[in-house]
Amino acid sequence: MIILKTSEEIELIASAARIVADAQQALVKEVRPGITTAHLDLLAEEYIRNRGGIPAFKGYRNFPKTLCASVNDQVVHGIPSNRVLKDGDIIGLDLGAIIEGFYGDGAVTIPVGTVKPEVEKLMKVTKESLMKGIEKAVVGNRLSDISHAIQTHVEEDGFSVVRDFVGHGIGRQLHEEPQVPNYGRPGQGPRLREGMVLAIEPMVNMGDSGVRVLNDGWTAVTSDGSLSAHFEHTVAIQASGPPRILTTV
Repeated sequence: MIILKTSEEIELIASAARIVADAQQALVKEVRPGITTAHLDLLAEEYIRNRGGIPAFKGYRNFPKTLCASVNDQVVHGIPSNRVLKDGDIIGLDLGAIIEGFYGDGAVTIPVGTVKPEVEKLMKVTKESLMKGIEKAVVGNRLSDISHAIQTHVEEDGFSVVRDFVGHGIGRQLHEEPQVPNYGRPGQGPRLREGMVLAIEPMVNMGDSGVRVLNDGWTAVTSDGSLSAHFEHTVAIQASGPPRILTTV
């Protein structure tokens, strides 16, 4: 069942989402060659708690950390560790926070030092595809209009959309209905309505779309070892006009 949010509930989700966005900006400033993903995780938890939030991921289905830190061929759900970042790496920073029982969720992928032009293009196209999807998140459209816009933009540039993981509704739970795939034909699924809040999150591979999950039960990597990028915003569908992006500073 899709749960429509009141304006008051959307403001609480926005408060959580703003903490996520602020924390991501703080982490971006810390990412550099020589730093460990475990250190980034500690900074993320400290930042969220200092702002009055609760880390949304830590303990969720026994996930052990605050931050999902996915490096290079890691698509999503990378567990922070003593892994040292190197020049030329890319890292996805996926964070969630809770305020008064409501969740915010967002992700960015950034370079570590200097990366190759084709890697810059991967990140650019993935971020653009997110914004293309968000443009379709308006009252009267169908859910798959979001999905189709993402897939079309990604594939036009020669990359692949991950199909094993999808976006989702969000509110009192981190994952609510509906699921928001990043691929599909337009004009399918439920009509978009005012009060729907969605976490839209394209995951895009430089190679093919296949993924596999490592033995830790969490870390998803590309099946062909190619690089992957991930961007995510929490958005609220409004009565008219474009959706409100909540994961902004």
